[in-house]
Amino acid sequence: MNKDILLWDETIFRNPEILELDHIPEKFEHRETQLKGIGYSLIPATRNMRPVNCLVSGPPGTGKTTAVLKIFNEIYENSNKVHTVKVNCQIDSTRFAVVSRIYKEVLKLKPPSSGISFLRVFENLMEKLIEEEKALIVSLDDINYLFHDGHADKIMYSLLRAHEQYPGVKIGVVVIISETGKLYNFDQKVSSVFLPEEIYFPRYNYDELYDIVTTRVEHAFFENVVSEDVKKRIVEYIDSTGDLRVGIDLLKRAGLNAERRADRKIIIEDVDNAYEKSRLLHLCRNLRSLTKDEKSLLSLVVNQNTVHAGELYSLFHDITGLGYTRFYEIVTKLESFHYLTTNFTGKGRRGRTRHIKLNYPSSDIIKCLEQSV
Repeated sequence: MNKDILLWDETIFRNPEILELDHIPEKFEHRETQLKGIGYSLIPATRNMRPVNCLVSGPPGTGKTTAVLKIFNEIYENSNKVHTVKVNCQIDSTRFAVVSRIYKEVLKLKPPSSGISFLRVFENLMEKLIEEEKALIVSLDDINYLFHDGHADKIMYSLLRAHEQYPGVKIGVVVIISETGKLYNFDQKVSSVFLPEEIYFPRYNYDELYDIVTTRVEHAFFENVVSEDVKKRIVEYIDSTGDLRVGIDLLKRAGLNAERRADRKIIIEDVDNAYEKSRLLHLCRNLRSLTKDEKSLLSLVVNQNTVHAGELYSLFHDITGLGYTRFYEIVTKLESFHYLTTNFTGKGRRGRTRHIKLNYPSSDIIKCLEQSV
């Protein structure tokens, strides 16, 4: 029997959970400065003090969320005086949804889904914190999804000024924002109390990516499964996208491709075949969070590639029946997430005619929209 052939009940994965995107590595390489910055800001909460707020920013896939969760885990393991709650703002994208998520994590039960106001849910949450004499640290991950309709300002105002109405409450907020969206300016009444410690996560360079991939390979696979050439190909792909999550997903898919061939080793072709799906990972995940109308407008731009705003509005109105105000809000949102670019052409009334252009290849947007249906 060929020793390189994998038997049906064998696997090349030693610890497959290490290649899951929500895995928090024990050794978090090349982010020591950022971890210290977050840790120093939040540690006062373990001493009955109000934590320092943080603004964590940087490109996608640079370890922002993982770093915050790693510090949250350390707080949980070393103190019983703090509630830490991570909110995914792509999913919980309104003020009520955010406070409901926090309520569920702190009180260990869901608030009523209807017939109860935001104020009542928030009040119950604050009373619980006062009763337990515990601080609360909330991570608002991808807060750019709350910018529209004023939800970001509303929830930030409620959390950061809660101690004024509920004496004894200690709340800190960690805002995580991706550089692909514009860095948002909060309302003055929020920014005057937010005053965050700003912690930036730059892109990993090639050598750093090589170290990280090497560590993941050593722990995730059995020995000799991943050759040096295969590892370098994976690092090259990650380096071209700047998103480490692409590389982690690529490792997993390449390994599955090798197992599908019943091979004990991953080859270059396994990586190349996996890349087409892995490279769209971040884009497809984000597009799934868009509403039906937002996807409709994006689909129209895909079909036109570059289109005048007036023409696009006519097409959008015919499909959805929505007015120009809502159309403009959606265009602004899609532009802030870098899906679109709008430029004034210098033509039309007062030179205000706008071209709307897609920032991604049409084929990539189409694939991801098809997956999100």
